[in-house]
Amino acid sequence: MRTPSVLVTGAGGEIGHGLITRLAATGRQIVTIDIAPLEPSLARLVRREFTGSITDARLLERILAEFEIDLVFHLAALLSTRAEFTPIAAHEVNVEGTLTLLEFAQHEGESHGRAVTFVYPSSIAAYGLPDLETKMRAGKVREGEWNTPITMYGCNKLYCEHLGRYYTRHYKQLAADLAARRVDFRCVRFPGLISAVTVPSGGTSDFAPEMIHAAAKGEPYACFVRPDTRIPFMAMPDAIEALLQLATVPDARLTQTAYNLAAFNPTADEIRAKVMAAFPTASIIWTEDVKRQRIVDSWPADVDDRAARTDWGFAPRYDFSQAFEDYLIPTIREQYR
Repeated sequence: MRTPSVLVTGAGGEIGHGLITRLAATGRQIVTIDIAPLEPSLARLVRREFTGSITDARLLERILAEFEIDLVFHLAALLSTRAEFTPIAAHEVNVEGTLTLLEFAQHEGESHGRAVTFVYPSSIAAYGLPDLETKMRAGKVREGEWNTPITMYGCNKLYCEHLGRYYTRHYKQLAADLAARRVDFRCVRFPGLISAVTVPSGGTSDFAPEMIHAAAKGEPYACFVRPDTRIPFMAMPDAIEALLQLATVPDARLTQTAYNLAAFNPTADEIRAKVMAAFPTASIIWTEDVKRQRIVDSWPADVDDRAARTDWGFAPRYDFSQAFEDYLIPTIREQYR
């Protein structure tokens, strides 16, 4: 008999580390997919580890045959910076991989007769504001505003949000016999995420964690954005909690399929000040990368996350000071002692 399980794709990434640890503590059986083997500390927490690509339909068929998947956390993606250098590969992983996994969830739901909850982390990169003046005037941006991303990653994420909504609300709507709802798609648009546990891995918002890691290692850091650059951020524990909370909230409480999330939105200079206060001898200078700056400038200075707070009680634990002083700086400092 197939075992009810949670499927986590991209399990070895920044979000996967914290998510798997929390899921394992609940006693849920976890199945993972990643293109590289998991670290031993993570691997021992999962029931079965598959090494491969989410675009591999045969691999998904093996999972379908062996496990009864009732919850999917689809974390696998090529991040924003890398996606700009390899847009075709980004589309293959971020879009075709997501479509393949949505179809897998549909078939899985059909096989065991109930909807598969499909939790999808989207991104602030799904937005695209045309210039700084507009960005400052826009204030807190709502989910349906300024959905004109200028990066491949943002385009991928926004399109996959629509794919998920289609599978949940309109799947095969012209079929003679309408299929029962078998995919329950739930999406969060994350701001920049900052983790104390994992090293930054190619996100365009990674200037914040890169500052802390460099200072803790005693290495100089040249920040690639202007001091006045402002976008929303969130500490990784709050991101993990949000995913777990959204996965379990009753469907009747959800009014939309994609939700903004945010916790604090400092400028890059305010982040530098926090880091310098903790590491007074750190060397952090400004060396603007015009191309990457343009991307960050196209993202909102803040987002309106009232829908998440109202519908399912989203409430981040860490504000700006708590995130840096209680979580990020002491934890990262300890890594390099």
